[in-house]
Amino acid sequence: MHETKTAPMVAGLFHVAIKTNNLAATVAFYTKVLGLVSVFRPDFGYPGAWLGVPLPGGQAIMHIYAGGPALGPEGVTPVGTAAIDHVSIACRGYHAYVARFKEAGLDWREFLVPGTTLWQLFVYDPSGVQLELTFDGSCEDGASPDMSDGRRYVAGSSFFNATTYPELA
Repeated sequence: MHETKTAPMVAGLFHVAIKTNNLAATVAFYTKVLGLVSVFRPDFGYPGAWLGVPLPGGQAIMHIYAGGPALGPEGVTPVGTAAIDHVSIACRGYHAYVARFKEAGLDWREFLVPGTTLWQLFVYDPSGVQLELTFDGSCEDGASPDMSDGRRYVAGSSFFNATTYPELA
């Protein structure tokens, strides 16, 4: 018998799992603002949603869950990204996303990665998870990211405010 040995390797990010206290608002954020689509989710016995890339065969990249295993010791889901600073998503349509953020009443930050053509938008989901939307600026129309004070992304500086976060559901 011939034995095949495959070297171990990382082949990509499979998904990110996010806990939430507000499933409807979190799903609305990822579908209405970011443009992901709901995909099949097995019945795990607690509420949740799987969201995927809106392409044929698009993989579920966000797993959202609430209740049960999402709850912390105080009976509510912790907010924020804790030790994970942010989740980065490759995107297209930089200025269309800025327009969506404005329409949804979301705060965001912008960044131009030095020495590259990468443009970035930073925004929070309803659970306080920071997202970095990364674009190839050489393929985008319009002005480059606004790097002025108050709009420029500053690493390690949170701009999430749960009390002013819009209700998207």
